[in-house]
Amino acid sequence: MLLVPALLSAAVGLSLGLLGGGGSILAVPVLIYAAGVSPSDAVGMSLALVGATSAVASVAHRRSGQVDLRTALVFGGAGMAAAFGGAQLTHRVPERALLLMFAGLMLVVGAMMALRRRARCDARELPPAAPPRSPSTARTVAAGAGVGALTGFLGVGGGFLIVPALVGFAGLSMRRAVGTSLVVIALNSAAGFLGHIGRGDLHLMQTLLFTAVSVVGALVGEQLACRVSADQLRRGFAAFVVVVGLVVAGRTLIGR
Repeated sequence: MLLVPALLSAAVGLSLGLLGGGGSILAVPVLIYAAGVSPSDAVGMSLALVGATSAVASVAHRRSGQVDLRTALVFGGAGMAAAFGGAQLTHRVPERALLLMFAGLMLVVGAMMALRRRARCDARELPPAAPPRSPSTARTVAAGAGVGALTGFLGVGGGFLIVPALVGFAGLSMRRAVGTSLVVIALNSAAGFLGHIGRGDLHLMQTLLFTAVSVVGALVGEQLACRVSADQLRRGFAAFVVVVGLVVAGRTLIGR
């Protein structure tokens, strides 16, 4: 009974390590349809899985100098309070509505992943043609709070929003934004998970098992990230996310 969701959890971690984001959006459907937990419980479990996996994946980026810790703390600090607050709302929303919102989010994530420009492993940071814009602390904090609320409410990492926000509002390069986003995801997920404690059943043993498997997947993905055609994988994964989103929406609408 646990083999299939464990393997799928490894795929979630693999995608995080390989693509730098996007995989967390699959954690909730995996827990609902493969592990058989309720949607609201799956959100809390997903936060543990996503947070731990992102924390481990961020270590390698930190070692290569691709994490702006100060920006991560500003963005993540704003998001942590919002993530804890968003977690309070999850169990107050009917499960049917929760699933439909999640399915809609999957369609958005799939589209954004397909269009997103990837930071190449061998790319050097070139000096900008024009002086970079000064980072906006106010906008960075506001964006961090918005993403944090989404993380706590739906159990997603939010990297698909964090990366462009760090580039546009905090003035980071794409490579540094990817590494920094993993730290932000870990912070937001930890706060959101705390908000879910005591609200439903977090299935502790299953959560620990799936999280451990996901972390291993992330480590493998990190090693493979510069050895495979990530652009093709990203587009294929984006299409898969869209298909899963349509399936979740269809099953929810017909009541299955």
